[in-house]
Amino acid sequence: MNGKTVFIVEDEKDISSLIALHLRKAGFIVLEFANGNDLLNFLKKKIPDLIVLDLMLPDIDGMEICKHIKSEQVYKNIPVIILTAKAEETDKIIGLELGADDYVTKPFSPRELVVRTKNILKRYDFSQEDNIQEIGGILSIDNDRYEVYVKNKKIHLTTTEFNILKILLSKKGLVFSREKLLDLLWQGQKAVIDRTIDVHIKKLREKLGEAGNLIKNVRGIGYKIDE
Repeated sequence: MNGKTVFIVEDEKDISSLIALHLRKAGFIVLEFANGNDLLNFLKKKIPDLIVLDLMLPDIDGMEICKHIKSEQVYKNIPVIILTAKAEETDKIIGLELGADDYVTKPFSPRELVVRTKNILKRYDFSQEDNIQEIGGILSIDNDRYEVYVKNKKIHLTTTEFNILKILLSKKGLVFSREKLLDLLWQGQKAVIDRTIDVHIKKLREKLGEAGNLIKNVRGIGYKIDE
């Protein structure tokens, strides 16, 4: 589960921090939100692999947030675990009917929540890794939206820079020669030289900042991306 991103939406700081601690120990990347509006605004920037959602929030009812997430095409495949102090059977049923994947009632075992999180992600066989790839815990690429993030900050790349990154990520650890990259990028339709790749890689590394170190230069051969 390394590299998977979990959003926690919980206004009780102690509970949020406890969940975050255990999820991070299990290898997850965790972001915490104290209210529903902050979550919904951030979803426009980044799609997580799973959301742990408290129902009793200070601004928006958790049920409404779950309903919104599951009704939007871009968000509906995000797994949701509802977390609440409510133990009534009707609340559980409503939450599941709205599309929640699981329901955990307070008080709860953080370790059990981690296990449930892992099990839910395993059930999503289609795996968002095809759409959202992450590496090194700091770099993520959304292939559907053509967006790249470094530590959750959006990085603006040219189409060529994005495609180079996508190619390198398609087979992490494999070295792509300059000739191979040229062929994959332009398929012989554009008169370019090997040096062109070096220029694009240099600019790409600069834009990625700290994450640029993930792109390795294999002297005399080409480039690869590796953790």
